[in-house]
Amino acid sequence: MSDVLTTPTHSITVAPTGRIRPFVASDRGPLRAVIEATNVFRAEEVEVAVELMDAAIDTPQQRDYVLATHVDETETVRGYYCYGPTPMTQSTFDLYWIAVDPTLHGNGIGSMLLTHCEESIKNLGGSLVVVETSSLPKYEATRRFYHRHRYDETARLRGYYAPDDDLVIFTKHL
Repeated sequence: MSDVLTTPTHSITVAPTGRIRPFVASDRGPLRAVIEATNVFRAEEVEVAVELMDAAIDTPQQRDYVLATHVDETETVRGYYCYGPTPMTQSTFDLYWIAVDPTLHGNGIGSMLLTHCEESIKNLGGSLVVVETSSLPKYEATRRFYHRHRYDETARLRGYYAPDDDLVIFTKHL
């Protein structure tokens, strides 16, 4: 009998490892790098994400932006989310950002972050999550991600970001 190594002919889903913890100031640089590495966001969008991190750092008692960070077993920052209550609503929350190190896409970290985010929103009395994204082809994986997690595309504003770039709004009732 010989020992033969074979290559799997199907993909294997790996359970995400690591943990989600509250965002801390030292996460800012690594998370900026994660966001930039996705090659999806424009420079001004990256700056907005960092501004929200700065708001959380500079005013820890604020409640407009809730951030949490995914770290692996070595405490390396691998992703994060940022959400906040939607002004003038009773129980609606906006998911502003969710990003994962692109070298780890498909390993369940995004799902882990989204589930954690939804649980956090529920714990604050939230019942509806709103997500806004783009219709550009480079956001196709993002739109599939939300569909897989039972988000409904509830609105599309044609030409919102640019003449060929619609605003796509997803919602999920918790």
